[in-house]
Amino acid sequence: MEAWLWNSGLENDSKGAAAKAFKEYVEKESDGRITIEFFPNETYATSPEMIEAVQVGALEMAIPGANELANVVPEYAALSLPFLTEGFEEAHAILDGPIGDELEAKADAQGFKSLNDVELGFTQITNNVRPIEKPEDLEGIKMRSPNDVSLIETFKALGSSVSTMAYTEIYNGLSQGVIDGQFNPLMNIFDQNMHEVQDYLAMTNHTYYYCYMILNKDVFESLDEDLQKIVLEASEKAKVASRELIQQNEEEYVEKAKSEFKEITYPDLVPFQEAVKPVYKEVEEVMGAEIINDMQTFLEEKRSGN
Repeated sequence: MEAWLWNSGLENDSKGAAAKAFKEYVEKESDGRITIEFFPNETYATSPEMIEAVQVGALEMAIPGANELANVVPEYAALSLPFLTEGFEEAHAILDGPIGDELEAKADAQGFKSLNDVELGFTQITNNVRPIEKPEDLEGIKMRSPNDVSLIETFKALGSSVSTMAYTEIYNGLSQGVIDGQFNPLMNIFDQNMHEVQDYLAMTNHTYYYCYMILNKDVFESLDEDLQKIVLEASEKAKVASRELIQQNEEEYVEKAKSEFKEITYPDLVPFQEAVKPVYKEVEEVMGAEIINDMQTFLEEKRSGN
């Protein structure tokens, strides 16, 4: 019997839902030949540390953010490009199609297997300085970002100074004034209690957040074919579970935000889209122009009905 140790999200967030769906399916279908043990909410280590641990086999599995994995597979930052997708359907179409398959396959050369994506949702901006109505309102704000070139360059283009502290340190950073603001999907904002230490929420949907469920490559390849099939099927169940949870909770979190923030703004996004256009060119040297062009072409064809 193999026991797999891995880090998941909080039990009630989308990573937790994915982890539970994966565990339930694998343990049942494998007749207990594989068992799963969780260390939720980065209790094992930070996400970047866990990626390395999975690569070297110190940890079998993890669910790190795709933007954190981009430090290993640069193309994973492409879907973080600002305002690339216009909604969940477009993001899902990219990840569920040939581009998504290509992205997952790129992990093989890095010592791990990307089994499937896990949804977090579209990001919104919070801060303690002022309401955000236009791009200029972000100038001078100390903003936390994941260590993702697309997102770092996005907020630099909007005039913010950027800090890349760990996700689990955001609350303390905000409460102590080390940073003024951050951006995350609403579920993450509430799960980490950021609303307790932030006054202003701007609904921008500026980037799509997702994770990859990753497994050490040697562990996967050591499995019998039937167990490999079970693991891949379980990851599909996990993906569906995460997406269903986000869709169920999105409205609930929007309603909750109305009573938890001092002010919520719904900015006209066109000036923001114009301000961040140079980011697409700036990040080409990191991830290559090909993946950016592939995604843009795919979305243009989808929008035109081709």
